[in-house]
Order: sequence, then structure tokens, then C-alpha cells
Amino acid sequence: MSVSDPPSAAGRRVITPTRVVAGVLLAVPVVATMWVSSYARATPAFIGIPFFYWYQMAWVIVSAAFTAAAYVLVRREERARRQPVATVGTAAATEAEGANGLNGQGGDA
Repeated sequence: MSVSDPPSAAGRRVITPTRVVAGVLLAVPVVATMWVSSYARATPAFIGIPFFYWYQMAWVIVSAAFTAAAYVLVRREERARRQPVATVGTAAATEAEGANGLNGQGGDA
């Protein structure tokens, strides 16, 4: 367990819809390439290459794209969890307003 992924109250990782989607994106290429009977044939050929071979090569590219998408989804979720939510009236929101000159003190006047 990493520092950036705090455990839930029960001591387990939280399962979110984003993580489920990422898991499915990672599982699809594995299942597609392990189900050999679905592509164990020579036709249709693509630029002279039998289906058996170009199907597997196509999954190399698709797997890379799915892995990148899963990575982006998980990283985006982790960033959103680490970022505190500032609401109006809290100390964080008041400090942010003061730093931006929104409290009436800053500006050109």
C-alpha cells in the first residue's frame, strides 16, 4: 500500500468506479489474447499476413492504449483524492482569496 493511497476505515483499499474501469481496461487484452479459439485461423489475411498473426499484433497496440488509459484514470483519481476541497468560509478558502487579492485589500487601488 502506498502513501498516496490511504486505507479505508476497515484497512482495505477503496473500490471506486474509476478503478473498476481501469481493471476492465487491463483485463480485456489478457482475455482477448488467451481465448485462442477466437482467432486460430488464417483468414482474413491483412496485407498477406494471416489473421492469427495480425490479430495478436493488433492487440499489442490496443493493449498499450488500454494500459495508458487505465494509468491516466487512476492517476487522475489519486490527484483528486489528495487535493483538499476548499469551501467558502473555511480557512483554506480565505487564505486563497487573500493571496489572489479578492478580499478587498489587494488590487490597483
